[in-house]
Amino acid sequence: MNGEKLRIDKYLWAIRIFKTRSQASQAIQAGKVKCNGLETKASKQVSIADHYEINTGDRKWIIEVTGLLSHRVQYSEAINYYIDLTPKEVLVAKETSSFVDYTGKRQSKQGRPTKRNRRELGGLLDI
Repeated sequence: MNGEKLRIDKYLWAIRIFKTRSQASQAIQAGKVKCNGLETKASKQVSIADHYEINTGDRKWIIEVTGLLSHRVQYSEAINYYIDLTPKEVLVAKETSSFVDYTGKRQSKQGRPTKRNRRELGGLLDI
C-alpha cells in the first residue's frame, strides 16, 4: 500500500482492535484513541511508526504501526501490521484485579452453568 491513504478508524478495524468500523469511529470521537499522545479524529491518516494509545472496554492497547492494512484479515495476519507495546504490568494487573475470585460469583460472559457444574455446586452446598 505505498502512497495510498488510510484512515485510522479503518486501520483499527482491519487489525482487529474493534469489531466494526463504526465502533472504532465512536471510540475515536469519545477520545479513547490517541496518536502520539494527542487526541485524534477518525479521518486522520495512518503513517508507519505512529504510536497509538487505545482504550477499549476490555483492554488498554499501546501499539506502533509497522504496516498499513486497508482490509480485514485473519488475526494471525493482522498482528504483523503492528507491534503491541502495552506494558506487561498493565496486562497482569487487569487479570489479577478481578473481584470475582473473592465473591464466589461466576465471571460474566461464561453463560449458564452446565448440568455438571450444577451437580458440583449442589455437592458443595449439600443440596
